[in-house]
Amino acid sequence: MKLFPVTMDRLQGVGAGDWRISGLGNWTIIAALGLLLAAAGVICYLGWTLSDAQVPLAGYVAMALGVIFSLACGVGLMALVFYSSRAGYDKPAELIREPDEAGEAEMHPEQER
Repeated sequence: MKLFPVTMDRLQGVGAGDWRISGLGNWTIIAALGLLLAAAGVICYLGWTLSDAQVPLAGYVAMALGVIFSLACGVGLMALVFYSSRAGYDKPAELIREPDEAGEAEMHPEQER
């Protein structure tokens, strides 16, 4: 059972500018995402204009520190992803068998040859 029915055979010969949106399902998804974007824009506008709340300097400092910390975490984690990929830490796991008393490694019933 394949989770994704798209195979490389279907993608052969498709260039960067060759994609087309066809089918009702694709247009429905695009319309739903557009409505979500518009709703987010309306909520942002209402949030900024409905209230006369004054944000103190400490609020702006806290927001700036939160943004800087979030960006530092994202950049750091992405750097670790690239480092582990290039250093070979992403290799598949290997089973290390410990020798038993007879000097042979124990074999799990599913791993017997």
